[in-house]
Formats: sequence, C-alpha cells, structure tokens
Amino acid sequence: MDKTLIVTNDFPPRPGGIQAFLHNMALRMDPERLVVYASTWKRGTEGAEATAAFDAEQPFTVVRDRTTMLLPTPRVTRRATGLLREHGCSSVWFGAAAPLGLMAPALRRAGARRIVATTHGHEAGWAQLPASRQLLRRIGEGTDTITYLGEYTRSRIAAALTPQAAGRMVQLPPGVDEETFRPDSGGDRIRARLGLTDRPVVVCVSRLVPRKGQDTLILAMPAILARVPDAVLLVVGGGPYAGQLRKLAAETGVQDSVRFTGPVPWEELPAHYGAGDVFAMPCRTRRGGLDVEGLGIVYLEASATGLPVVAGDSGGAPDAVLDGETGWVVRGGSAEESADRIVTLLGDPELRRRMGERGREWVEEKWRWDLLAGKLEALL
Repeated sequence: MDKTLIVTNDFPPRPGGIQAFLHNMALRMDPERLVVYASTWKRGTEGAEATAAFDAEQPFTVVRDRTTMLLPTPRVTRRATGLLREHGCSSVWFGAAAPLGLMAPALRRAGARRIVATTHGHEAGWAQLPASRQLLRRIGEGTDTITYLGEYTRSRIAAALTPQAAGRMVQLPPGVDEETFRPDSGGDRIRARLGLTDRPVVVCVSRLVPRKGQDTLILAMPAILARVPDAVLLVVGGGPYAGQLRKLAAETGVQDSVRFTGPVPWEELPAHYGAGDVFAMPCRTRRGGLDVEGLGIVYLEASATGLPVVAGDSGGAPDAVLDGETGWVVRGGSAEESADRIVTLLGDPELRRRMGERGREWVEEKWRWDLLAGKLEALL
C-alpha cells in the first residue's frame, strides 16, 4: 500500500491558518495511508498534554519530534528518512516548502517517488533575498511539484526557481468547509451575548498583528460613525497587537464602538463571522514585502457565511475576492477607502445580500475542501 509522509512544523494543536490548511487536507486523505511527522507545539507539561490529546484523536499516525521547530538538520533528516522507510511511504508532502523542502534529495534517495512542497506567503519573502532565494531554488530542483496559493505568490516564487521547476508549479490553495461556515451559523446568539442585536456590525476575524489591518479599521471608525452612528466594530481573535489596538481605540475616541472578543474557541468562529453584517480586513504589506498576506482564507470563510467582504490589497488577498461581486479590495492601510466601502455596504441591505449570496456561490464552486484534497492526492 502506497503511503504519504507529511513533514511539517505547521500542524495543530499549534494554531494558525497553515495549520488548519494541512489538518483539513489530512482529514480528507485515507488515514491508513498517511503518516505525519511534525514538531511539538510548545514545551512544558501543558503543551505536551494538549499535543498528546490532539494526536490521540486523529485517525492517522502522528509522530512528534522533540523540538518545537523542525529544521533540515542531519538529525531531522535521518528521522524523516527513517519514518519514510519504516512506514513504507512512497510520497512526501512538505506542508511548507521553506525550509524543510531542503530534505527532498535525502528522502528521494530513501525511496520517495513523488515529492510535493506547498508554498505560502513566507516563501514569497524568501524569493526576494539572495541567500534564501538560492535555497528556494534548491527546493524547486529537489521536488516534483511546488504548489502556490495564487498568482501573487506564484509570480514571485517562480522568479527564484529554475524554468523547469517553475513550469511544474500547480495552484493548491486552502479550502473552506462550507457546511461549517454558512449563513445560519449562529450569529444571532453572538450578537445577543454581546448586546449588539440591533446594531450594524463590522466584523474582523484574524490574529491581531499589524499586517492584518485592525488598526486601519479603528482609524476608519470616526468616518463610519459619522454616517452610521450606531455601527460597531467587532474584533475577533488574539495576538501580540491586542494592547496597542485597545490603546488606539481609546486614543481615537471610538472605544465604545469597538468590541474585542479575544481568542475564541474554534467551534465558535463560524458564529462570530455570522454576527457581522460586513466582514473587513484591510491587510497591508510590510517590511519591504517580507510580511505579506499569502491568500486570506478569512475572506472566503466570510463569503461562505454570506457576508460581503472588504479586503486589503496585500499579496494574494485579492485572489480571495471577486472585486465588485463578493466584495471590494481597498488599498491596504487606507482608513478612508475602508470607511467608504464599509459605509456603502452598511447602508445598502440589497447590495449586502447580493454580494453575500455570490460569495457563498463562489465558495461552493471553487473552494470546497473535497475538491482541493482530490487535487493534492492526484499530485501525490
């Protein structure tokens, strides 16, 4: 029986979008033919217990390395090749191409017949720096296929590869569970819990980091409130930028119209999307292009929930929006453009309905997990 070895640092219970991407793909593969080699989430008893509990629930084999960050060192390479041989794996999927894809030649020598490496936003950053660009080229030469999220990441990563490797690139974005993220996801309960039942709600679901643009939304609130006085911004998620965002809301004088939920359980995320009338995340590119949005799955989850979206123009974020159909793309970091689009949507229920319905339709057409998992299996 041919098996696949997934080699990754990005796997639950470690939180994040790439982690959810890999886990959802893994759950849709034959568990008898799958082995996951992953780093440990975090050190300490609590982290070990959470990791062990998660792994025990999986239908496939999960092997954890003792380190919290796998690197293509001789020790990790020996472990990966040992697992390949021990479990009889004939294909390998690197959940993130850089840097673990550098182990591809060793795994090939150990018997791997097909090797696929998936790229995200950070590989586009690697492609801009001379030293890491050369490493990315080596990864391309050692694998059969490098996958990409969308045209933005493809064009930048392809420029770092040999023409042959660039020609083998295939699009493989993350998908959306359209049965979990749906218009009747329970948003009314969240609104009632937060005392927002009768208020227009702009919702942003994401990690709280500068690139995502929650600060831009806070700076847009005075202009939004001038035209929609009872509007509220619902900021869902946790992260290192939380304290600065709360301070910014106070300094801007809109703290009474901004609600921070902090981190919420995964099972409550669909309902938090559903609590909004409009989804907005005006993400922006930072650090000279090294800190960039790879795709922005949150826009698609919002579309599946039936919301119109306002997206920033960072990296591949526009790939997750049909501009003018499922929402709008604005200049990342522009509070003025964000406010203008949000006010237009809040003031036009028919436009919100039309864009939300088109977004739901688009997710069902192109972004379902079962379609994308089938594509991955064909590559492997």
